Amino acid sequence: MQPDPPLAGKVVLILGAGVIGTGFAAVFSAAGAAVTLTDPDPVRRAAASLGLETAALALAQAGRGGAGGLSVTVAADATPATISAADLILECGPELLGAKQAILAAVLPAARADAVVATASSALTISRIVPDQALQARCLVAHPVNPPGVLRLIELVPAPGTDPATTTRAEHLFTAAGFRPVILGREIEGFVLNRLQGAVLREAYRLVGEGIVGPAELDLVMREGLGPRWALSGPFETADLNTAGGIVAHAARMGPAYRRMGAERGETDTEWSADLVAQVAAVRRAALPTDEVPARVAWRARALAEITALRDRLLTEAPTDREPR
Repeated sequence: MQPDPPLAGKVVLILGAGVIGTGFAAVFSAAGAAVTLTDPDPVRRAAASLGLETAALALAQAGRGGAGGLSVTVAADATPATISAADLILECGPELLGAKQAILAAVLPAARADAVVATASSALTISRIVPDQALQARCLVAHPVNPPGVLRLIELVPAPGTDPATTTRAEHLFTAAGFRPVILGREIEGFVLNRLQGAVLREAYRLVGEGIVGPAELDLVMREGLGPRWALSGPFETADLNTAGGIVAHAARMGPAYRRMGAERGETDTEWSADLVAQVAAVRRAALPTDEVPARVAWRARALAEITALRDRLLTEAPTDREPR
């Protein structure tokens, strides 16, 4: 006898049938939720079926379900009954403050007191979208990575007025759908992912603008160098594995150079204090004791070989990808 899917009996309402909305719809439907996907744009609604098929195929290719087909109701608008039935309401409309404010203002009065009302905003905080702290209690940001069907990180960003129980319910719902939630300690524009991405892009544009490197060559540096390593280990783990002595030794060796680079760009907070380095080092050692580091380094070398071989094969299939000349 097959067990019930993890979100059987749960109702999810998704507002916006773009790439993010259809991706979320596929994920939650594959997890067993009853999903309604709405969009006032008839063109978007007409394209929703193809978008859901594409998302389902990606789910299946990634081994994340979806092969058995999806059941998603597509509608122009959410009725009060549909809103009140939802355990999770996900706003996936345009990245425009006024549009998001209008969408959530329309659904909040009809939403259940225990419903999670979330926006998939890429940078806007929920306190800007829902300024009233009393209304913030049920609201937070649920920022995915595109495409959400394959990349299952979700940033959960509560507002000052968000009820902790709302954050907990959101964490449970997204976890059950197969996401790995990261709950931020406080809200900040751009959250974590886009702040990291923005920092890389700002420097990338500077380097191109200064004539240091061309756009294609910069992408090559990321694709052939940083990208594969970061697919397996983030910046802290990468520094930890790359340097004998781990995080503390890396900060001592490379910290001064990174500080000078930051100061050159006008950054004002470039110093890594000893306490901050010790904090990061303690987390790394709890995750990976010193005597296990060599085995992890050897594993990473093997994994990188497999990743680069797969990447090179996939790049040969890319119809427009050409090596820079």
